[in-house]
Order: sequence, then structure tokens, then C-alpha cells
Amino acid sequence: MRLGKWIFVVLAFLAAACMIGIGIAVGERSIPGILLAIIGLNAVMASGFIMKKRMREKGLL
Repeated sequence: MRLGKWIFVVLAFLAAACMIGIGIAVGERSIPGILLAIIGLNAVMASGFIMKKRMREKGLL
């Protein structure tokens, strides 16, 4: 597996961790925790989509 694919695996695990964090924060009734996890999830997902677009334009995928 190429290095580019491993980056997407790491991003997938980070996104899953943020989703788990949302669930834990909801269980703890922590509004700041929920917001922080949602912001983290958006950041990870956006960076993944941007990276995929750039790699596709360069012909690496």
C-alpha cells in the first residue's frame, strides 16, 4: 500500500475517534465536548476531501 493510502487510513481513524467523542460527550451532557468533537470531525473530513482532490488532480490516485 502506498504512503498516500496510509494517510487516508489515519484520517479515517481520526474521523471515527471524533464520532466516538461526540457519543461520549452526549452521554456526559457536555456541550463544549460535543462542539469540540463536531469541529474536529469537520476538520478531519474536510482535510481528507481536499487531500483526495489534490492527489487525484496530480494523478496519484
